[in-house]
Amino acid sequence: MSALRKAQFEQDEQLPPPVSENSQQLARSEWLYNAAEELARGGGVVFKRHLHPQQGVTAHQFALAVDEYANNLLADCGVDTPALGYLLIAGMGGSRVKSEALELLGRSDHPLGKLGEIAERLLQPLADDALIAQAEDNEL
Repeated sequence: MSALRKAQFEQDEQLPPPVSENSQQLARSEWLYNAAEELARGGGVVFKRHLHPQQGVTAHQFALAVDEYANNLLADCGVDTPALGYLLIAGMGGSRVKSEALELLGRSDHPLGKLGEIAERLLQPLADDALIAQAEDNEL
């Protein structure tokens, strides 16, 4: 084996450098994901820091944000199928139709879909205070 091929083989076999996220970033990411999942399931996310008012995002606030997102897509002609019409018709008939909701919201790479993206956008400004509240609760 030539020296060049040997060097290339050794280079190819090296593992990528480890991802360097500190524990605060990991805790923040975990909190954001879990809180977004709670909102996407129809729940609310609330917490309270010591000597501060309660903070969070209610299910109602999240529904309004999703509604605003969908209305903006419709206003910008971002949806070219009658997804909203089908959703309303199915809803009036007591049915739950996921494909129309996906069409209306659009695709996403987020593990929780577009709802997860919207939820995390609402939750981002609260994450640091939520972690502080958790730490305060753990001290009690």
